[in-house]
Amino acid sequence: MTDNSLAIRKFSDLANPTRFLALAARLLPWLVGATALFFAAGLYLAFTTEGDYQQGETVRIMYIHVPAAWLSMMCYTIMALSALGTLVWRHPLADLSAKAAAPIGAAFTLMALITGSLWGKPMWGTWWVWDARLTSVFVLFLMYLGLIALNRAIDDPGKAAKVCAILILIGFVNIPIIKFSVEWWNTLHQPASVVRLDGPTIDPEFLRPLLVMAIAYTLLFFTLHIAAMRNEIWRRRVMALRRQAARSIGREA
Repeated sequence: MTDNSLAIRKFSDLANPTRFLALAARLLPWLVGATALFFAAGLYLAFTTEGDYQQGETVRIMYIHVPAAWLSMMCYTIMALSALGTLVWRHPLADLSAKAAAPIGAAFTLMALITGSLWGKPMWGTWWVWDARLTSVFVLFLMYLGLIALNRAIDDPGKAAKVCAILILIGFVNIPIIKFSVEWWNTLHQPASVVRLDGPTIDPEFLRPLLVMAIAYTLLFFTLHIAAMRNEIWRRRVMALRRQAARSIGREA
């Protein structure tokens, strides 16, 4: 068996909910521990570094705001990949992944909006402006809420998964708009200073805690995502058992 076929087989094995639950049971304790460790290290570095010569102590909001903004886009990207898994590859757990990621992405996006306003007030002199970056992130938050509401409004899980997958892929156009808005339009946000082809321009003293916090946020996402998928599998199994019991009672009556 080739390496590619072995990898495909392992990937398809995860389509079995029972095997996924077993994998989740092994991974979650390690993810929880790693998340706590990186958050402890990141917060320690965030509060022990010097303040910025221009922004002062308010620069510490960056360690909460920037990773939350990154994760808001990463969550939607994972939802888009899950949508492809639903529509193209028919992976049984793809719709679970998208459904589980939506509330987490909405929480990260809301956190990015709130901390951005707290950071923007002392820096820009205003809580909010309708520039390209802020508006597109706000649209992302509304998209998360809309997808959550739509998924809950449709009773048929299969139909809900397909409709939401199509809308997720259509809405993905907003992700590059958020990413490149500071380059395409004149906004209050500064251009990218971390992910650049010529390397980060941010001072290493600020970059280290920022990257540690970004890892912590990423680990937190995967912890919550896997746990939410596990809970959704259990919920659907309980619902299936209830329907089966209701049909049995109906036949006996």
